[in-house]
Amino acid sequence: MLFKGLPYESIPKLERPGSVRQQVYEALLELITSRTLHPGRHLVESELAGHLGVSRQPVREALQRLNTEGWVDLRPGQGAFVHEPTGDETDQLFGVRVLLETEAARLAAVSSSGDGLERLDQLCATGEAAVAADDVDTVVTANATFHACVMELAGNAVLAELAAHVEQRVRRYYTPIVSQAWVEHRELIAAIAARDDARAQQVMRAHTVDARTRFPPRPGN
Repeated sequence: MLFKGLPYESIPKLERPGSVRQQVYEALLELITSRTLHPGRHLVESELAGHLGVSRQPVREALQRLNTEGWVDLRPGQGAFVHEPTGDETDQLFGVRVLLETEAARLAAVSSSGDGLERLDQLCATGEAAVAADDVDTVVTANATFHACVMELAGNAVLAELAAHVEQRVRRYYTPIVSQAWVEHRELIAAIAARDDARAQQVMRAHTVDARTRFPPRPGN
């Protein structure tokens, strides 16, 4: 079964009104990026439709859209499968992430505010406490919010949009639970507070370059 071993309450049926097509697409994308449906998983239209409480048509359309965007592979005669990124794809993705995050750190150091620094500090404290408590979900959320806050402080909407798209794809690869990541977050906050854009770039580059190899894989690998 497609969802064997998974808590059914964690994958709720879709609520209406609203665009059923869009809701199905967003639900499946979340299942893929969160690795509830891990790379290589066979996606059966009838089972997905039944579980989401919709007909097969919006599921089929969502799978076609996800295929176009690179999240799903449609194989003739076999069906749909969650895309398994190659090593080259992964290297390219993390390479782009380094560029975007490093530039965001530089811009944040140039234009940071007291309120923004306070929020970064609070997010870092939340992440550190979650690491100590082995609360993976909270750590993942705090980490994503921390990096999004750096992007916000950078003040470049286009950069933030591109980074959000890349970060969504990066979610498939790792869970940022190691304490060293949060030590580096503290170093980044210090650099931004000192308005040391060169140091902020250096810290963020080191932080993101090592992400693929240092952080443990997401469940399902």
